[in-house]
Amino acid sequence: MTTRKDNGFSLARTACLRDELERLYREYNRPEWISPDPLECVIRFRNPQDREIAALVASSLAYGRVRQILKSVRKVLDRLGESPRSALENTSRPQLERDFSSFRHRFTAGEDLVDLLWGARKLCLRHGGLESAFLSCSAPGETYLHELESFIRSLEEEGGTKRKNSLLCRPSLGSACKRHWLFLKWMVRSDAVDPGGWNRCDPARLVIPLDTHMHRIGRALAFTRRNAADLKSAMEITRSFRVIAPRDPARYDFVLTRFGIREDLSWKDFLRGCKAAAGRVDPPEDCHPGQEEEGEGQGPVAGRPRKLQDRGEKGRARDSRELA
Repeated sequence: MTTRKDNGFSLARTACLRDELERLYREYNRPEWISPDPLECVIRFRNPQDREIAALVASSLAYGRVRQILKSVRKVLDRLGESPRSALENTSRPQLERDFSSFRHRFTAGEDLVDLLWGARKLCLRHGGLESAFLSCSAPGETYLHELESFIRSLEEEGGTKRKNSLLCRPSLGSACKRHWLFLKWMVRSDAVDPGGWNRCDPARLVIPLDTHMHRIGRALAFTRRNAADLKSAMEITRSFRVIAPRDPARYDFVLTRFGIREDLSWKDFLRGCKAAAGRVDPPEDCHPGQEEEGEGQGPVAGRPRKLQDRGEKGRARDSRELA
């Protein structure tokens, strides 16, 4: 009888898939493969107190075309200067409103950005930093879902948000919260790519930052069968990665997303090894997430000819104004 792991794969298939992912990790998890990525705007900050502010800004704006993301992130960080933490500590809300009155990133206006920065400022002043604020409602669990929910609520409350902020979303509403998990991955993990800085957090409790690209990969590898790139899909895919890398389920996120961001990398190269390692693999459409059209968040998925939509927090198809 074939022994199977928690993800439903045989021990042999799991071991082969781990070997292939490790090969990709060794080959592509290097600084020279970062660009183009908003992470390149974060790693230049050596002080963790500055880095966490830069990472919050960069991850929050990480939707849309990658070139526009970089342009918007640089505009904000240039305004905050060499020390984003000091800039926030020594500013006022009226000053932030003046600085970013004309800011716009797709459907994010300056007022959403100001609320985010003001919320981050107040949390830093109250707790000493964003990591302490994040852990202030810590509870035992397989993931940081509880902590993330509390952290986002605190940002909303401290920022004075009176409406839905396009830069913030809550996992309790069913959203995959890709941008928030991306922020946590950058700050919690520390290797040749992810800069780290939050030393009191455990990488084992991270959830995969699930966008349409990683959702296609998860379906292609049979980590999920769900059509929606939502929180349930993110949890299913994370559990499969946790079987392969129990202490670091987000370990392979960067190398796998290179195949959706960089046009000089081919799906064929990735799938060739995965087919040998994991057996049947259905190739997703070779689509770069930074070049998707506005509106539907997800194009055709592996093995399914019909067009799927990114589902909203309550299961309905959502338009471009609601993407997480």
